[in-house]
Amino acid sequence: MKIEFNNLYTHFVFITNLRQPVIPEKNRIEIEKYITGIVKNHDSNLYAIYANPEHVHMLISRASTLSEVELSTIISDSSEKFINKHRLVVPSTREQQSAAAFSVSKSGIDAVCKYILNQPEHHKRVSFAQEYEHFLKVYQANYKIDKIGLWGH
Repeated sequence: MKIEFNNLYTHFVFITNLRQPVIPEKNRIEIEKYITGIVKNHDSNLYAIYANPEHVHMLISRASTLSEVELSTIISDSSEKFINKHRLVVPSTREQQSAAAFSVSKSGIDAVCKYILNQPEHHKRVSFAQEYEHFLKVYQANYKIDKIGLWGH
């Protein structure tokens, strides 16, 4: 069946390999523009994006033909090739094997966009590890922090 209309808003968080702060500020906008093009070329809309040194936030209204996994894989694979080809991070980036995807209601779009675009100020107060732990506690009822730290499942 063809779905003609949808409201599938997803807040994606992509994490660099081993959570290393490898995205330099001087290349942030170029990476964001490339990802914006990837999203647009897959019949989806990007509402907000911010590439932090060790993670990228995106709010996307995705095409009904794409799942979160499919779209995140397309973005990850394409941007990894682009970043490595143009040497935008040193050392070259390797694909991270996971990302986070949180659904957003239409009424929450403005708040999530402001949150994403305010990342520099936000991370002056809250580390990425604290931010991610908060997301998992709020949105993942089955998530447990292991003895090693935040990243276990």
